[in-house]
Amino acid sequence: MRVGLTLNQDFRPRTTDHGPRTVPAGFTLLELMIVITLILILAAMAAPTYHVAIVRAREAVLRDDLYTLRKLIDQYTIDKQKPPQTLDDLVEAGYLRGGIPADPFTGRNDTWKTDTEDVPISEQTGPGLVDVHSGSEETSLDGTPYSSW
Repeated sequence: MRVGLTLNQDFRPRTTDHGPRTVPAGFTLLELMIVITLILILAAMAAPTYHVAIVRAREAVLRDDLYTLRKLIDQYTIDKQKPPQTLDDLVEAGYLRGGIPADPFTGRNDTWKTDTEDVPISEQTGPGLVDVHSGSEETSLDGTPYSSW
């Protein structure tokens, strides 16, 4: 007597019950549509939050760059006893080793707006940079233009 399963032509065990299958073979179109709709709804809710997070990150980089540039202008003025004439003077003197940073909203490093005034140093005054601003014409999340920061 032989022990084991007898297989039919497509290698499935023979069964005596030829009724309908009880195990579903996959997902229905309706189930897939519902899942896709839920994913799209969640993505639509997350997209504005993502955009605001990107703008906030750029604003933080702009604040940090402006703080650094202003601090370096003051340090250059004190060290050299004269204000820098351009931002390139800061790079040439070694105050900005990596070059002038790119404005996060314009994406370029040549769009910075600078304020030039006579700077009193000891007994004399000399014209030079006193402040720097973003060259972007956009407005921030709080409603102020970036060029006024």
